[in-house]
Amino acid sequence: MKTKYFIVGLSFILFLALNVSCKKSNDDSSENPPLEINGVQLSDNARFGKILTDNSGRSLYFFSNDAGLTSTCNNGCAVVWPVFYKSNPAIGTGLSSSDFGEITRTDGTKQTTYKGWPLYYYQNDKASGDVGGDGVGNNWFVAKADYSVMVAYAQLIGHDGAQYNSQGVAGQENSQYLTDPYGRTLYLFSRDTYKKNTFSNNDPTHDAIWPLYAVNSIQSVPSILDKTQFDVITVFDKSQLVYKGHPLYYFGQDNGLKGSTKGVSFPVAGSAIWKINNLTTAALSN
Repeated sequence: MKTKYFIVGLSFILFLALNVSCKKSNDDSSENPPLEINGVQLSDNARFGKILTDNSGRSLYFFSNDAGLTSTCNNGCAVVWPVFYKSNPAIGTGLSSSDFGEITRTDGTKQTTYKGWPLYYYQNDKASGDVGGDGVGNNWFVAKADYSVMVAYAQLIGHDGAQYNSQGVAGQENSQYLTDPYGRTLYLFSRDTYKKNTFSNNDPTHDAIWPLYAVNSIQSVPSILDKTQFDVITVFDKSQLVYKGHPLYYFGQDNGLKGSTKGVSFPVAGSAIWKINNLTTAALSN
């Protein structure tokens, strides 16, 4: 009889413990609802330093094919690289709201941009801190606020409206080229020598034709580039960025527009006096 009472008592105790555990679990669930994704922040990453993430810490990316003013990642691409969009996103410390915007995609949906670059997730990133999308196809890069240059990949269109390849010859070809962080094309002057700007002469009218790309220092570069191949020189009290010994310039007729590449055919088509910069750019020797 005692054994029977003991078993009944033990069963009752186990019943109470199970109910307490379930109640606690339910309480925890109500106290910790899923985090609302409502903004962008800078998060520390072991590989890349500070990167752009959503407010849950999930990494965001740029696509170099988005050289123009819209997204080129659609259909199946958008499954692998889901769009990030929040209307009026909350902006984390260290970021400027003026760098954020939005575009309307070809399917009519919206997408958030940073410095003109549409923002994406990578479907294979499973946890905060994952950056598995960086470097995919040499076209996808983890989003950062401190890139000194970016990489674009698109058809070049000269100031004459014709299509050009990476050698400055008329023809259809998507070319890889360097831009500033806002997607504005950077050029080299074929008559420059190693880390020597031979174009600028400190005459504002003259220099406005090919303004130099001024930076105070070299910060981050996309992972397919070698940061040691960049340098900074002083030109008439301005600090100009240099790549593989070539001083870097804008083209005035691009009018500061993301994706504009009018300089590839200037002053005349095929002159090859002014060129884009990319991984195949020949280094100038000292």
